[in-house]
Amino acid sequence: MGGDKRNKRQKREDYRAALHDEGATELPRKKFYRQRAHANPFSDHCLIYPATPDKMDWSSLFPDYVASEDVPQDQEDKGVATVPAEEQQLGNQEPKALEKKPRKLTQDVEVADIGCGFGGLLIALAPALPDTLILGLEIRVSVTQFVEDRIKALRAQNLEKKLYRNIGVLRANTMKFMPNFFKKAQLSKIFICFPDPHFKARKHKQRIVSATLNSEYAYVLRPGGIVYTITDVPDLHEWMVGHFEAHPSFERVSEEEQEADPCVTIMRTETEEGKKVERNSGKKFVALFRRLDDPPFGDELERMEE
Repeated sequence: MGGDKRNKRQKREDYRAALHDEGATELPRKKFYRQRAHANPFSDHCLIYPATPDKMDWSSLFPDYVASEDVPQDQEDKGVATVPAEEQQLGNQEPKALEKKPRKLTQDVEVADIGCGFGGLLIALAPALPDTLILGLEIRVSVTQFVEDRIKALRAQNLEKKLYRNIGVLRANTMKFMPNFFKKAQLSKIFICFPDPHFKARKHKQRIVSATLNSEYAYVLRPGGIVYTITDVPDLHEWMVGHFEAHPSFERVSEEEQEADPCVTIMRTETEEGKKVERNSGKKFVALFRRLDDPPFGDELERMEE
């Protein structure tokens, strides 16, 4: 039995190593990236993250958008480099020391797909938003590696057209470290697609939408920016709607405006979970929320005094 597990692990490692050959264009196969469907966001994962957004090095994720000028040699701040997900192992191993001077991009990441899964939404958004940098955030090691390899293969397949250069994926725990990666009002769109419903009441604290987390989304989202949510679980849909409508920084987008948004069509049809729901003739519940302008500071003081 132990030998079978070792043989399967070796096959996975050999397969992934072959995909990393220079110029490889073969799309990865999911069976070599199997992992549990969910990960506990409160566990101590072996993650690498910057102390502040300014110290994040995005150059390995978006090499086509690196600014031409070199980083000043006398720059004192150091950044955290991104590394392949497969090099971030779970367990007792310490992460590599990866501090280096960050290279600046010509533009910031503007769209975040929280819990991007196997990357279906990322791949579909890339040509739909060609001038926007889009980042997938995923906590599971093997799933993140699958998306990395998928993006690499698609870029290699489309060298002349230079497609899929505007998307990247990062292994991260959004519930803990989102403000470490994004500055205030940096994002224009946040996607939360088919999140883990955590059905049991004692597990609700693990849901990706909550009063506390919504404040973090409000912090990184610019006024007028949109949070997109979709699920096939009615109870979770009501939970997300209730928590966003109760938050003073958000208002729900009208159904008419929602249905006119091309990103909604993509979100409904292109995620792996969305396709699974479609195959099972299930129902999808969609809700969008707009980030409101912050009130003048004097108004906040008056409300506090009241």
